[in-house]
Amino acid sequence: MELHTVNKNQKNIAIYLATALILITVIHLNYPLISYPSLSYKNLAQIIPSYHAEDIKRNGNLEECDIFTGEWVPDPDAPYYTNTTCWAIHEHQNCMKYGRPDSGFLKWRWKPDGCDLPVFDPHRFLDMVRDKSLAFVGDSVGRNQMQSMICLLSRVEYPIDVSPAWASDQHFKRWKYLNYNFTLVYFWTPFLVRSKDRDPDGPTHTGIFNLYLDESDESWTTQIDEFDYVILNAGHWFTRSAVYYERRRVVGCRNCQLPNITDLPLTYGYRRVFRTALKAINGRKHFKGVTFLRTFAPSHFEDGLWNEGGHCRRRRPYRSNETILEGMNLDMYMIQLEEFRVAERKGEKEFRFMDTTQAMLLRPDGHPNVYGHWPNASVTLYNDCVHWCLPGPIDNWAEFLDHMIKMEARGRYKGSVLQRQKKMQ
Repeated sequence: MELHTVNKNQKNIAIYLATALILITVIHLNYPLISYPSLSYKNLAQIIPSYHAEDIKRNGNLEECDIFTGEWVPDPDAPYYTNTTCWAIHEHQNCMKYGRPDSGFLKWRWKPDGCDLPVFDPHRFLDMVRDKSLAFVGDSVGRNQMQSMICLLSRVEYPIDVSPAWASDQHFKRWKYLNYNFTLVYFWTPFLVRSKDRDPDGPTHTGIFNLYLDESDESWTTQIDEFDYVILNAGHWFTRSAVYYERRRVVGCRNCQLPNITDLPLTYGYRRVFRTALKAINGRKHFKGVTFLRTFAPSHFEDGLWNEGGHCRRRRPYRSNETILEGMNLDMYMIQLEEFRVAERKGEKEFRFMDTTQAMLLRPDGHPNVYGHWPNASVTLYNDCVHWCLPGPIDNWAEFLDHMIKMEARGRYKGSVLQRQKKMQ
């Protein structure tokens, strides 16, 4: 009897020790008590669920890949919607409706050097942005991007219009995806700063604007606190005549041809506008979201400016070695990059650089040109080489955004893991 009791006790002790060892191992794996030298993918596999680690390993090269440098390659499966399946297309970008005879421009997608961007998946994107909100802030190319996004997501769900009664389709719009509690909003602010009409005609018959370069446009800056993501853009309106103000005093103008006012280059106002806009975001105490500065998408007028009969009749993308970023396009791009770096160094808010310039420089074939209206229609921009046909090349911006939000989520996950490790030490 005594021997049997001893053996039984030894068995129980062994079971207890084995159970304790398993529990300690499980706890250690889920709540690591040691600090890892770096979070490589191999390290991540030790501290996050296996399916998540595998997903990161499969697409891991994207984290180090420059997705904004590459080429346009044929995509026989495109487009992923049409002008008859999506009601969100602005009339002036509805190229197929207005008789564009070619469709080859639809059959391309962006291929970064050294990696592959997955084709935009509307189901996965909506899952990723569930319970979140996204604001497009800027000019009509920003609206162009938002309408592209709505069309791409329409394969899953259409949003409902929850805009206030006073809202104008051109200047403000709020959309809601009810099944995902995802909100899209558009703020029309082509100069980003406070502005007003000075003269509806002016020397070029396209108007003169007063731009208050050091005063943010509060129609959007006071409204962004609620948003998880903000996409900021501006560019094409700065070619117009404008009088520049700083500290409420005239400091010069851009092609205003007014007496006793110094003519300044476009870049003078452009730099100060982005400095003011990014400073305003940095100063928003309750804004906790991420700002994507979406870079300038060049126009492609040939044989004249937009108001001088310029056109864009090309039918294929350029290769990257067939054109270069130069002149005013280069100046505007560099200003955005420099001011972005200034804002980022402040360290007060999260800023990301959505560099669409190189990809869109290569797409002279993607504009409406004369196919944004009926022949002989009375429109301001008769040959439109600024905006982008829908469907069209701008749809690839959704893949850029999808990738950047994924990287944002992974970065924050890694950050939370590191913070947890420090607390556990």
